[in-house]
Amino acid sequence: MVVDVSAGIPVILHWGAPLNEVPPRWQGGIRTYGTMDVVAPISMVPMHGDGFPGRPGLQVHRRGGRHWSPRYRAADHELTRADGAVVLVSRAVDDVSESEIVCRLRMSDDGVLTASADFRNHSDAPVMLNAFTVTLPVASQATDLAVFSGRWTRELQLQRFRWPHGAWTGENRIGRTSHEHPPYLFAMESTAGEWCGEVWGVHAAWSGNHSMFAELMPDGRRYVQSGELFHPGEMCVYAGETLSAVDVIGVYSGAGLNGASRSFHREARRRLPANARRVRPVHLNTWEAVYFAHDEERLRRLADVAATVGVERFVLDDGWFGGRRNDRTGLGDWTVSPEVYPNGLGPLVAHVRELGMEFGIWVEPEMANPDSDLLRAHPEWAATTDGYEPVMGRRQHVVDLTNPAAFDHVLAALDALLGGHDISYVKWDMNRWHVQASGVDGTASTHAQTKALYAMLDELRRRHPGVEFESCASGGGRIDHEILRRAERVWTSDSNDAIERQLIQRGASMIIPAEVMGSHVGPSRSHTTGRRLSMALRGVTAMFGHMGIEADVTAMSEDELADLAHVVSVHKRFRSLVHSGDAVRFETFDLTGGVALSHGVIATDASEAVVAYVQLATAQAPVPPAWRIAGLDPRREYTVDMVPLTRAAVPVPGTAVDQPAWLTDSLAGRAQRFSGAFLRDVGLVPPVMWPESAVLVHLSGS
Repeated sequence: MVVDVSAGIPVILHWGAPLNEVPPRWQGGIRTYGTMDVVAPISMVPMHGDGFPGRPGLQVHRRGGRHWSPRYRAADHELTRADGAVVLVSRAVDDVSESEIVCRLRMSDDGVLTASADFRNHSDAPVMLNAFTVTLPVASQATDLAVFSGRWTRELQLQRFRWPHGAWTGENRIGRTSHEHPPYLFAMESTAGEWCGEVWGVHAAWSGNHSMFAELMPDGRRYVQSGELFHPGEMCVYAGETLSAVDVIGVYSGAGLNGASRSFHREARRRLPANARRVRPVHLNTWEAVYFAHDEERLRRLADVAATVGVERFVLDDGWFGGRRNDRTGLGDWTVSPEVYPNGLGPLVAHVRELGMEFGIWVEPEMANPDSDLLRAHPEWAATTDGYEPVMGRRQHVVDLTNPAAFDHVLAALDALLGGHDISYVKWDMNRWHVQASGVDGTASTHAQTKALYAMLDELRRRHPGVEFESCASGGGRIDHEILRRAERVWTSDSNDAIERQLIQRGASMIIPAEVMGSHVGPSRSHTTGRRLSMALRGVTAMFGHMGIEADVTAMSEDELADLAHVVSVHKRFRSLVHSGDAVRFETFDLTGGVALSHGVIATDASEAVVAYVQLATAQAPVPPAWRIAGLDPRREYTVDMVPLTRAAVPVPGTAVDQPAWLTDSLAGRAQRFSGAFLRDVGLVPPVMWPESAVLVHLSGS
């Protein structure tokens, strides 16, 4: 990266491939007829007042519309090295508007960029701030964009398209990171793929409203602007105050999307709480086993069976508190239901702990039902707007955590829950949007509510340092690198359908590492799609994340339980590799038109890998394209072992007369060996399988 600080607000002259030399004079913009006498640079916070024709990074004004277009000059800057990174801090001031901007660029030794900025109001008058975002320039060869779209149970679907002339905008106003518009964007060469081509990735690390903006300017320059999105009047910076823009994470790869993903993973691992370095225990979550039908004896039986198949953490989901017998009542009353648990949770927790499992619990502290003791006593704690009938979602209101009394009440209830029980894990859910959500003063509250969420999680972690947290928001609605400072795990989707999950986790693998990606073996029939899938496919899908089970194991046959125990044991065999290595995706998805995909995890020293080939649907050609496995050490030889996902005599279901020799030789105990170069350039012939089937392969190098 090459940065010019002469104007105060940094101008990134180069962000991309490493340079061996920097010219003494960097060529700026070329003036053309019909424009201004200057070519305003794309600075970190570009200004209209400097002549920048794109979208300003700072949009402010004072009462009456004054000081709406400030211009900043350089004040000072400092370049330091700390914690494995080079850090640039540059300060720029504007004497007319009596404000300053402090920009920070942090470039880690492994190439991850974190950009942030502060706006400081030095006057004695407030400033209305409409937008404050960080802007990163992108090289002209990045002619394609890729972003995620999604919805409930269909998160993180990658959409790739030609970068259009003008601007592409993605905005989120629902109060959480969102299923629909996750704040991640990739700009890339048109020829870039999983393993080749230049890719730039940008992420606004924030769990509330956000904006992602990519412009191809009329003069041919390109930039990406990202940050928090404010509702009208939401942000006022008073005299002497400072507002910080959200962190924007930038990654560059000269080796395709996998390289960009690896950098996002490294940054996520840096941000994760220390507890995340523990072995990730296999979960059983009770939701799809019992739903709201809590019965202590039934839950004990569930725990008994779970322990026999290798479960290490038992998570009690919704329905344990207050009058919560359905989704219409009791939400917000965070005390154990005497109706369901007359002796409290203690006996169930003790039973689970005696079985050698940890105990976890579900909460949704940011929400409450109108039919709850909480809102009957304090209707003013609902984040609504006076004078209007609230728009409801899931029969619940947002609890206004910006209200100190509400914040203290919820914090005390959760503190008592964790302090009074041997609970080591909290699944923190958030199931409705912010719609016309106002604070006590009547202004939009999403910014302050998001800050309050962070403050509550930080305080609970301080009081209970051994407790881990999961970020869930109707599934994958709150996945971002800022929540990962406070959560060891995310719930990737409410869909446990393994076919849907393969596609969802393909997207998730581009931004978060496997150890934080919650992934469960669901029931044989998915309650979100109605599809019936084999235990082998459900198991191989779950084992490439933080594995869990979400099904009524007491209703399974002995054969089903034995198959479940088998896939859990396979996961545990490769768990340390999956949760520490580099997640990769191969070219199968594109080559087959999306009817198959392949992915895996390669050890950071390339000594071994575990990879999966998944047949999602039938293909026109009976024999699939070659399965080229890149990313290994080309000079090493690797033993190719097929790992059975089932105890069945025919571990690869299909109609082919023959299967590839590497597979049959592996099953016969005479595994073949290939060089990393061969596997990269020629690859393996994939097995011919029925749709909705998969194989797992272990590659061990020597």
